[in-house]
Amino acid sequence: MIPRDTLSAAEARRIALAAQGFANAPRLRKRRPFDPALERLHVLQIDSVNVFARSHYLPVFSRHGGYDREALDRLLWRSGEFTEYWAHEAAFIPVADRPLFAWRMQEYRERHLRDERFAGMRDAIARVRDRLAEGGPQLVRELEDGPRGSRGPWWDWSDTKRAVELLFAEGEVVSAGREGFQRRYALAEQVLPALALGAAPRAEAQRSLIERAARSLGVATHADLADYHRLKAADARVAVADLEEAGVLLPVRVAGWTGAGGRPEPAWLHRDARVPARLAPDALLTPFDPLVWFRPRAERVFDFHYRIEIYTPKAERRYGYYCLPLMVGGRMAGRIDLKAERPRRAGDEGSLLVQAAWREEGAPARTAEAAERLLAEAAAWQGLGEVRVSGVGNLSLPARFAAA
Repeated sequence: MIPRDTLSAAEARRIALAAQGFANAPRLRKRRPFDPALERLHVLQIDSVNVFARSHYLPVFSRHGGYDREALDRLLWRSGEFTEYWAHEAAFIPVADRPLFAWRMQEYRERHLRDERFAGMRDAIARVRDRLAEGGPQLVRELEDGPRGSRGPWWDWSDTKRAVELLFAEGEVVSAGREGFQRRYALAEQVLPALALGAAPRAEAQRSLIERAARSLGVATHADLADYHRLKAADARVAVADLEEAGVLLPVRVAGWTGAGGRPEPAWLHRDARVPARLAPDALLTPFDPLVWFRPRAERVFDFHYRIEIYTPKAERRYGYYCLPLMVGGRMAGRIDLKAERPRRAGDEGSLLVQAAWREEGAPARTAEAAERLLAEAAAWQGLGEVRVSGVGNLSLPARFAAA
């Protein structure tokens, strides 16, 4: 336990990095190699963008370097130890922790019953239930009757897709793996063990989720803790108070963490948090890494104003389409817009294209050298033969990289 109630900004940053797994030995262990990272994160966010690599692969790479992605796939999709749910955004969670989200599933059910937009979905929902009960796990296209059904207002989804996603949110349907990035849906009882089908009491579940968030963050504000599993502010406040009373969360003040009117912003330290003796990690991060996914925390902890520009019109982008935060020595030192150009023919090894590379003001002097090493590692991890650089941006990369 850290024996005081005030922390410097540097101590808070080091605590946060250690809590997220950046204080561990970088080399993956041979037995159950992914456990340390996944236990630290608790949730592993999933995202459809694949311009460089699917987002859920990157947190392990950021913390441990190159590894066998198929081995992680086997653990996440075929071991029976993990499942998907709306735990932050769409995310992998331990199967054993699924009952902690039963209250959210109930909230979705109640919301859908109240919302008149869903009144016309009953036939589609019944049809999906019947098809899954009869045929087991299926893709949406396999659940469709004939040609794709009528299109609705949600992302051009068919009635079948909307029905199965409603049932997924309510917990009746789960993901039984994926084909490419398309979920294969199943009734929950078809693929999950009995322990995952239960429901923890709402207040107890939310205390557990806030405690897990605090353990994963190390030191955090109320907003940080609420955001980690997307709890409502009022619910999080009750859970934080209970955990503080129990001595699990210790109130602290962090220098420079200010709220409205410049007043110190209340923060809490998990009782097991530590300030590591040695910590200076370098890493390329996914935009959906817990270090940066809550943008106000990224600014508060790392003085890093970060926004993803995928949905920004090209002419209005400042840094690039898919910029990965670059961390050097435990500080956010830049952002690199990456694209994997996969081999298109025999003998072509493909390349990792650096579409833009930017250096933050005050970045460490060795930022370019760290970026060089990390980009070479990223290319090798993705099985790409070279790194090509466009020259866009203010971070000069070594001449050994090919010009784009």
